[in-house]
Amino acid sequence: MSRAMTRKERFEGITGWFLANMEVAESELHFDGPYQLAVAVVLSAQCTDRRINQVTPAFFLRFPDVRSLAEASFDEVYDLIRSVSYPNNKARHLIGMAQKVVSDFSGEIPSDIDALQTLPGVGRKTANVIASIIWNAPVIAVDTHVFRISHRLGIASGNTPEKVEEQLEAGIPLHLRARSHHWLILHGRYVCTARAPKCSACGLSPWCADFQKRHAARQ
Repeated sequence: MSRAMTRKERFEGITGWFLANMEVAESELHFDGPYQLAVAVVLSAQCTDRRINQVTPAFFLRFPDVRSLAEASFDEVYDLIRSVSYPNNKARHLIGMAQKVVSDFSGEIPSDIDALQTLPGVGRKTANVIASIIWNAPVIAVDTHVFRISHRLGIASGNTPEKVEEQLEAGIPLHLRARSHHWLILHGRYVCTARAPKCSACGLSPWCADFQKRHAARQ
């Protein structure tokens, strides 16, 4: 009977495969600078990046900076984002975020994760996304893709995003964490999909706990 693979071995194999096969991994959101990324990430909650990329050009044309957004009316913002999920809440969050950035941070999106989380509409996941992309902070944002993939691969077992984040950061080296967020998201979006994972086309199967479990059951 073969020895069970350790979590450390899974981490090493998975990150090694990504480094060899997906060295460059970036957000699919279109943005220019911290302000635009913050807006795009807030809008992207429970919505596709493709939809957000369709909405943001007109949004940024109307509100090119955080100060112009801070002075916006609800109706102005809502009209530009009505096609995204939860536009009422997101319109209020965006205006509130901009107003707080102007009043508390001199009009600059803060780089500190705790400070980011004081902004309306910015939770831990959003703060980690912004900090990792803009400032290369060694953190991993756990969204639904990352949560699902981490459990399937066997590199996390936590029952909350916070616990999964902790487990991932314990196993992934500091210099790879910002990229690992995108590796896992893109893998979950295009290969290890929720309903029909493409296991036959997946390069991670040698280290995937779920694949190995199903393969063993067939033998």
